[in-house]
Amino acid sequence: MGFFDFLNEKIAVDLGTSNTLIIHKGKIAVDNPSIISIHQISGKIIAVGKEAGMMRGKINKNIKTIYPFDNGVISNFDAAEKMLKTFIKKLSTLNSSMFSTSYNMIISIPCGSTEVEKRAVQESAKRLNAKNIFLIPEPIAAAIGGGINVLEPKGNMVVDIGGGTTEIAVISMGRIINGQSIKVAGNVFNENITQYIRESRNLHIGESMSEKIKIKIGSALENLQSPLDNMAVEGRDLLTGKPKQIQLSYKEVEKSLDKSITQIENAIMETLSEIPPEISADIYNSGIYLTGGGSMLRGLDDRLSKATELPIHLGDQPLETVVKGSDIVLKNLDIYTNVLI
Repeated sequence: MGFFDFLNEKIAVDLGTSNTLIIHKGKIAVDNPSIISIHQISGKIIAVGKEAGMMRGKINKNIKTIYPFDNGVISNFDAAEKMLKTFIKKLSTLNSSMFSTSYNMIISIPCGSTEVEKRAVQESAKRLNAKNIFLIPEPIAAAIGGGINVLEPKGNMVVDIGGGTTEIAVISMGRIINGQSIKVAGNVFNENITQYIRESRNLHIGESMSEKIKIKIGSALENLQSPLDNMAVEGRDLLTGKPKQIQLSYKEVEKSLDKSITQIENAIMETLSEIPPEISADIYNSGIYLTGGGSMLRGLDDRLSKATELPIHLGDQPLETVVKGSDIVLKNLDIYTNVLI
C-alpha cells in the first residue's frame, strides 16, 4: 500500500428509495433511511437519515421532510446531493484527512434506468468530489453480493424487492439478458396497509406506523406455521377525529398485500416465459435468488416458490446484498469490468 493510497478511497453506495447503505473500508459505514429534513426558508439541513425519519409527520410547516428518491431513481437532485454529502462526511478517514480527498465510487441503479437518470447520478457523484464513478445494475450487484458467479455461462434469476421497485433479472456471463423493473415494492406494501386500515377499520395511520406493521406482523401467507399475535395500532378515528387504538391481525395485513404480491408473481412469470430454453433449464436447476428489504416479508419465499414451482433462495442479510456486491466489484474492477454500465 502506497503512502498516498488513502487519498483514493473506495466507496460503494446503494442509493435505495427507502434506505441508503455505504460500504467504506470493507464495512457498512452508513445504513440510514433515505430521508432529509430541510428548513424551507434558509435551506439549512435540519436532519438526515434516522434523525429525519423520527421527525416524519411531527414537524412544523417551515421544515420539510423530503424523500430524494422515488421508484429507485433521484426525484430531487438537490436533496439527494445534500443527503449523500452528509453521509459521506461521516466516513472517518474522508472527514479527517488533511488533504482534499478524492475517491472511487460505485453506485447501484435500477436496471430500467434511462440514460438521463444515469447521467444525473454520475453528475451528482462528481460534485461530491468523486474521482471515478462506476454504475452497476442493482440485480447484478445483488447476485454478486449473494455469492453467485455472474460471469460464468449459466443463467441465474434474481428478484430484488427494494423500497421503490422490484428488479427482476435473468443474468448470464455478466449481463442481464432479460428482466424488468416494476414499481411495486416495500413502499407500495406500506400504502396497501394504510389504505386497508383506513377503508376497513376507519382509522388513519401515518407512514411510520404502516412500516412498523409490515415489519412486525407483515405476511404474504394467510396461514403461517407460527401464527403471529395481534398488534396494537394507534391512529386517528376517521369518524370522531379522536386518537384511537385497534388490534390488527397478520391475516388482515396479508389480505391488504395480496394484490401487490400477485403483481410481483405475474412479473416473474412473464420474465420466465421470455427466456431461451437453455436458460430455463439452468434456472430450473438453480432456482430463484430473492433479495432486498422487501423480500423479508414473512412467507414471501414460500408463496413465490408455490407460484413458480421453483426453489427460492433467501439470503441471511438481503438488505445488504446489493451494496456488498457493489463493493466486491469496486475492489476487483479488472475481473468485473463487463458488469458495469
